[in-house]
Amino acid sequence: MDFWLEQLTLLILSLLANGLSALAGGGAGLLQLPVLLFLGLSFGTALATHKIASVALGIGATLRHLREGQLDLRFCAFVVACGLPGVVLGAVVVLALPEALTIFSLGLLTCGLGIYSITKKQLGMEYRPRHRDLSGYLIGGLVICLIGFLNGSLTSGTGLFVTLWLVRWFGFDYQRAVTYVLILVGLFWNSTGALAVALQTAPRWEWLPALLLGAVVGAYAGAHLSLARGNRLVKRAFETLTVMVGIKLIGDGLAMFSGATS
Repeated sequence: MDFWLEQLTLLILSLLANGLSALAGGGAGLLQLPVLLFLGLSFGTALATHKIASVALGIGATLRHLREGQLDLRFCAFVVACGLPGVVLGAVVVLALPEALTIFSLGLLTCGLGIYSITKKQLGMEYRPRHRDLSGYLIGGLVICLIGFLNGSLTSGTGLFVTLWLVRWFGFDYQRAVTYVLILVGLFWNSTGALAVALQTAPRWEWLPALLLGAVVGAYAGAHLSLARGNRLVKRAFETLTVMVGIKLIGDGLAMFSGATS
C-alpha cells in the first residue's frame, strides 16, 4: 500500500474508532485492532501499537472534559489505584491466557451488558450517588481491579465494563461515568498497559503518528458530542457499542475454536 494512502487509512480509522469510544465510554479496539491485523501486523505488534495509540483517546477526552470541572479528584484517585495493579498483571500474562475461551466468554458478557442496559430504561439517566461507605468502596474497588486485569490482557470493550459499573454500583449517570472512564481508563490505565505490552513487543512506530492524531481529534469530538447531547444519546451509544463489541468478540472466539480444531 502507498505510504500516504496507508497513513490516511490509519487516520480515518482512528478518528472513527476513538470518536465512537469517547461517545459511548469504550470500545475503540472494536475497529482499530482488527484493521491493524488486517494490514499485516502480528497480534503482538498490533496489540502494542493499539495500546499506545489508545492513550491519545484519554488525552483528547481529557482536554474536553476538564473544561466542565465535574471531576471528584478523590474518586479519580480511587479508580486509578484500584485498576492499575490489575492492568499491569493483565498485560504481563496476556500471552499465557487461553485466548479463544477468554474472548468468547468476554463477548457473551459484553453483549449481556448492553442488553441489561436496554432493559433498564432509566438506568444511568440521573446521578444518584450510592455505595459510598467502606464496604461499598471495597466491593467496587475489587471489581474495578478485575476489570483492570481485562483491560491489560485483552483489547476491546473493557472501558464499557467500567462505564456500566460506575452507573450500576456507584449511581453515576451515563454522561458522568463516560467522563471518568475516558480520562482514567483512557489516560492512566491505557498508558500503563501500553508500557507493559511495549516492553514485551515493539509497536509499529511509523504508524503511530496517524493513529495518535486521529485518536486525539476523534476523542475530543466524541466527548464534545456527549456533553452537548446529554445522557440519552450516551446511553444509546453505550448500548449499541456493547452489543456490537460483544458480537465481534463472540465471532472471534468461535473462529479461534474452529481454527484450533481443524
